Amino acid sequence: MAQVVATTERVVRAPADVVRAALADYEVMRPKVLPEQFSEYRVDEGGQGAGTRAHWRLQATSKRVRVQDVVVTEGPSGELVEADANSSMVTTWSVHPAGADATTVRVRSEWQGAGGIGGFFERTFAPKGLGRIHDAVLERLDREVAVR
Repeated sequence: MAQVVATTERVVRAPADVVRAALADYEVMRPKVLPEQFSEYRVDEGGQGAGTRAHWRLQATSKRVRVQDVVVTEGPSGELVEADANSSMVTTWSVHPAGADATTVRVRSEWQGAGGIGGFFERTFAPKGLGRIHDAVLERLDREVAVR
């Protein structure tokens, strides 16, 4: 088995503190910015940043579905870290100021992929597909929080 990594980065047109607060809001904001690949979304505990427990179903492709039960912690630099209790997947959301009203958001998901030929295809195609899904989340986030 090999490590699979999907990374997406986008500039969001809002101050870093606003973007960080929006990303940490699993109760109101997160459901607003999730694209159609996510379903069955619910918050099981908490709802604001570290300590949150949330559930969703991610339909990455027509055949690839992950049921995720995530526990949110905070990384050493304030990152939001979502660890899936059902798999080895960990997704980290990092926020960095990029000017007065701009923030660079980086999303990195990593997991232990399959071995053999299936693993080859997973390492080749899964990062691109998950990258598109994360980009859709960030695009929707930008629409919600953008300074106009």
